[in-house]
Amino acid sequence: MAGGGGVSPLGQAPPLWYHRDLSRAAAEELLARAGRDGSFLVRDSESVNGAYALCVLFQKHVHTYRILPDDEGFLAVQTSQGVQPKRFKSLPELVLLYLQPNQGLVSTLLCPVEREEIVPEDRDYSDGEDEKPPLPPRSASASTPTGLGPEPHIDSAPAANGLSTISHEYLKGSYALDLEAVKQGASSLPHLNKTLVSSCKRLNGEVDKVLSGLEILSKVFDQQSAFMVSKMIQQSVHQGGDQELENLVTKLAILKDLLSSIEKKALKAVQDMSLSTLSSPPPLTRHSKTIPVQAFEVKLDVSLADLTKIGKSQKHSLSVDVEGGKLVVMKRMKDNQEDFNTFTHDKIRQLIKSQRVQNKLGIVFEKEKDKSQRKDFIFTSAKKREAFCQLLQLMKNKHSNQDEPDMISIFIGTWNMGSVPSPKLVGSWVLCRGLGKTLDEMTVTIPHDLYVFGTQENSVGDREWVDSLRTALKEHTEMDYKPIAVQTLWNIKIAVLVKPEHENRISHVGVSSVKTGIANTLGNKGAVGVSFMFNGTSFGFVNCHLTSGNEKIGRRNQNYLDILRQLSLGDKQLSSFDISLRFTHLFWLGDLNYRLDMDIQEILNYINRKEFDPLLKVDQLNLEREKNKVFLRFAEEEISYPPTYRYERGSRDTYVWQKQKATGMRTNVPSWCDRILWKSYPETHIVCNSYGCTDDIVTSDHSPVFATFEVGVTSQFVSKKGLPKSSEQAYIEFESIEAIVKTASRTKFFIEFYSTCLEEFKKSYENDSQSSDNVNFLRVGWSNKQLTTLKPLLSEIEYLQDQHLLLTVKSLDGYESYGECVLALKSMIGSTAQQFHTYLSHRGEETGNIRGSMRVRVPTERMGTRERLYEWISVDKDETGFPKGRSTLPPRSGHDYVMPSLTRKLVGAELGKVSEEGERSSKEEGTAARGKQDCEVDPSACKNNSYNNPAYYILEGVPNQSAAALSSEILPSPCSPPAVKVVPSGGGQGKPPSGSSHTRRHTAGHPVRAISEEGSSEEDGSAAVVGALGGAGSTLNRPPPDFPPPPLPKGAMEITDASFSKSRSLYPDLAEVKIPAANPGPAFCLGEGFRRGGGGAGGLDDQSCSVLQMAKTLSESEYPPPPRAPSAPPHLRGQALGLGDACRTFPPRAPISESIAEDLPEEALWGSSSSSLSMGESSVREWLQRLGLERYEEGLLHNGWDDLEFLSDITEEDLEEAGVKDPAHKRILLESLRQQK
Repeated sequence: MAGGGGVSPLGQAPPLWYHRDLSRAAAEELLARAGRDGSFLVRDSESVNGAYALCVLFQKHVHTYRILPDDEGFLAVQTSQGVQPKRFKSLPELVLLYLQPNQGLVSTLLCPVEREEIVPEDRDYSDGEDEKPPLPPRSASASTPTGLGPEPHIDSAPAANGLSTISHEYLKGSYALDLEAVKQGASSLPHLNKTLVSSCKRLNGEVDKVLSGLEILSKVFDQQSAFMVSKMIQQSVHQGGDQELENLVTKLAILKDLLSSIEKKALKAVQDMSLSTLSSPPPLTRHSKTIPVQAFEVKLDVSLADLTKIGKSQKHSLSVDVEGGKLVVMKRMKDNQEDFNTFTHDKIRQLIKSQRVQNKLGIVFEKEKDKSQRKDFIFTSAKKREAFCQLLQLMKNKHSNQDEPDMISIFIGTWNMGSVPSPKLVGSWVLCRGLGKTLDEMTVTIPHDLYVFGTQENSVGDREWVDSLRTALKEHTEMDYKPIAVQTLWNIKIAVLVKPEHENRISHVGVSSVKTGIANTLGNKGAVGVSFMFNGTSFGFVNCHLTSGNEKIGRRNQNYLDILRQLSLGDKQLSSFDISLRFTHLFWLGDLNYRLDMDIQEILNYINRKEFDPLLKVDQLNLEREKNKVFLRFAEEEISYPPTYRYERGSRDTYVWQKQKATGMRTNVPSWCDRILWKSYPETHIVCNSYGCTDDIVTSDHSPVFATFEVGVTSQFVSKKGLPKSSEQAYIEFESIEAIVKTASRTKFFIEFYSTCLEEFKKSYENDSQSSDNVNFLRVGWSNKQLTTLKPLLSEIEYLQDQHLLLTVKSLDGYESYGECVLALKSMIGSTAQQFHTYLSHRGEETGNIRGSMRVRVPTERMGTRERLYEWISVDKDETGFPKGRSTLPPRSGHDYVMPSLTRKLVGAELGKVSEEGERSSKEEGTAARGKQDCEVDPSACKNNSYNNPAYYILEGVPNQSAAALSSEILPSPCSPPAVKVVPSGGGQGKPPSGSSHTRRHTAGHPVRAISEEGSSEEDGSAAVVGALGGAGSTLNRPPPDFPPPPLPKGAMEITDASFSKSRSLYPDLAEVKIPAANPGPAFCLGEGFRRGGGGAGGLDDQSCSVLQMAKTLSESEYPPPPRAPSAPPHLRGQALGLGDACRTFPPRAPISESIAEDLPEEALWGSSSSSLSMGESSVREWLQRLGLERYEEGLLHNGWDDLEFLSDITEEDLEEAGVKDPAHKRILLESLRQQK
């Protein structure tokens, strides 16, 4: 039993109304199905170990009573203070009393809701993975963090080795013979001696092996013991009879003495030798492999007008010297002459990647007189461009003056080894060579900082496996990687190795495992995990092997949820949160065993044609993720390699999809069983650079899978100014918080706040507002008075912008969590409150939404910051579309944003472009609008989108009317975006639906999502037009593709008749839904997870309250707007922050405006304003340097802001035009100027 209770409170046969570790949400669902007042069940408490929760249905609401054990083991229902509780010896006795009326509960217990007894499933071994559950190998230990701990106790071991049989035979038969011999005067027990000799036969052989191995050491360091060891080894050859047991005891004694003394004697011998010999030079150490100079052939990208000025030759060569810290730009001239310029690492200011042209890169060089020049180059391929960027980042990092890294690279591999030892050569796996998205050959041998290997059906011992991995890495990297942790569950292993230079940066290592095999007791299926801190960043890695079988989707889903809840990793203080929220970055890998739902011949035909998209649309994992059944808000890079299972061993040319069994012919369709997914906190940097499989390792029926990541990390921050005084203290202040939680309970709630920047967790008071328009949902709110002000440990902005805040909404009746979320502090820094809006989840399921208004106040003297290495690369702001062809979303991870509903002012021209872009095909124009292409591919995909579902599309100022009327008058015909015209009037600001204009890629076909956790009001306006304009990218985790759009202000929208059809309501059952009178405040909408059903009717097959019911409820709920700060900027700022490519920057950098060619004079590049710049240049520079934002000096000077006196009048729009795109940086600059006034 998971939650506690044990056997004594329940008896030998637990009653059927006891549901063990059933979740709170599932309990409410069962009671709702029962539907009768007085229906009840008992489950384990989620908040207190060993306690229970009694759940009672009354008037459609679920009331929860906590049952707590006391010190004597008696049980009692928790009562109000001063009320004497009634004590019971067992749960049945307690329930028996409350079956009687008038016992103090809201209702008498009338109808027990019985649990569904799980029938033990007959194990289906049809997959050929394992003909029977393999016994754990002798060396398969549940390892300690150091990697190689003692073997665990295995219940089946005595029976397996036959020793218990020998002992039983003696006690049953030979014991009587020995007894008779003693009665006749015998002084020994010959039959017992024979039994002991037989039992120890294996031990005798093992001791001989050990002594033989130590014989050489004893001859060198301990001659006295060497004689005895040699003698015992010789005797063991000739021994026998009664002396065998005696000799074994003697050998064990010698072995004990030898092991306890040999190290001391060896140390003394070595010390003696060191004194008697002359000092010799130290041995040559083998350094890591140096990176050779790499050259890239490129062409200069110039316009026709500039071509006449610079000549016809545009061929260049870029040579990167990582070790020397130099970049040589060589131009090929006539007559084989070459002209070259050399730039040191500190003179390369910025790399600007083109979003539209995947092989185009802008490089900004620092020239003389503090001026810069940009050159755009076209590489031979996108892969070459990525390799060049990676090498330059490596060069920057190698020659950085920072003590700690800002970014590390991580290799992750997963492989089902098929119970066969791996081949000696696994270089293609560790070097990411093979099929799919692979690294360029120029960078493939660059060592990664971390290597994580997850294996299943791995029969190799732990130590032997780790040694083989270290040998392989040393062969290819010439570095001796250090094992951080190894964890094993039967044949499931995870090993983490790190560069020696990072070993001291690793702390708080933890390991754990969960069994999900037959009856959750066998470890042939399950998961192992490792967690640790890398400086100030937390990492978690989970390797799993889930249930096999084409049809066992539900069982696999349950395996995932069990692992998510039971795996004990990370900070114990975060026990209220599942592991998906405990780490800055969580990686989940393994043989997930999800299959393809398609006829075998069709699958084989698509594989032969290398057409993977149709197969990905029927991939079970993608379909289950689309329904939010598993891996909520996880990300996965796009798959571009063939299915990795089930191959014929010894070849990668043939899939073995049939197997003759006693029950008949079984089919195992080729599938992507082996996967790597991840989930990261919002506003963090993570980029997947490769995702593929090998094609030359053929010992198993699975191919090894690899992925590499570029991950931003934080250092253990040390304040240069010491602990803050009261006047220098930063504060985290909340103005209000509102939440919608999926529950039939009507209890009161409070919020707990957790963060590494807080000394301890903090709690709010109970909510002071509460209402419900639907029995299955509850809206709760906290005003400023109910919310505590949080004081971070350190007040520097450089520290705070890397911190995150975890929130959990808990009930007062059972102290159980109803939903958790994570917020990034970076977007909340400033003097004015910023809005956030994100989803709540619990136990891997989405349970509601939460929004509010908060600010992080940082004192001026603590405002200095610096640029991170991963901020050095940005995306071109002038690029407004995706590459032609299929648009690809970036592999962003984290959590979906529901953007805040602050309105922004949009000029008519911009919205005209939004409308125009919305009509285009995403295939032709590369826009992120949901267009005709999606409808042609899958008409069902267009059924439940923001445009045509009245429950999602809510307009401010619409009079009280039915949703059916809304659908006919407001909504466009399916699959056609509305034409929107915004008429600015007075102070009204409007914006198009944020998120509604993004392309929604089917997760089934394209599982990569741009997803994140929470947003700020400063970013909202930018996000509003990103999809419509095609959007340049950034590393900000942006809103999901088809979230319900925030409402537009009254009068801000005119609807043309041509754009909307008068078709019947798509959801006639919504006609009875009452929509309250319009409120001027923005409507509060649930996140994507509440209504994504995978397209078509498949999303509505659950009996849980989801999709339509949630949409109905939330379309009826309108909230008053939170207090809006008077200084909230009215203008839509920033470039369209959209979907970046493989290497993006956070925060979004302002790419320096594009100049032409290298041969143009400085005057042509910068105009003739150099004389006017010099006057105020130094003071502006000093001001920016004090704030740590000197990179914006160039843009400000170029736009004429060359004097601090004039800067006092600068606006946010002016800063935007000068290249300051980051909302946090804008707030820092304006706050500093305001204080200077």
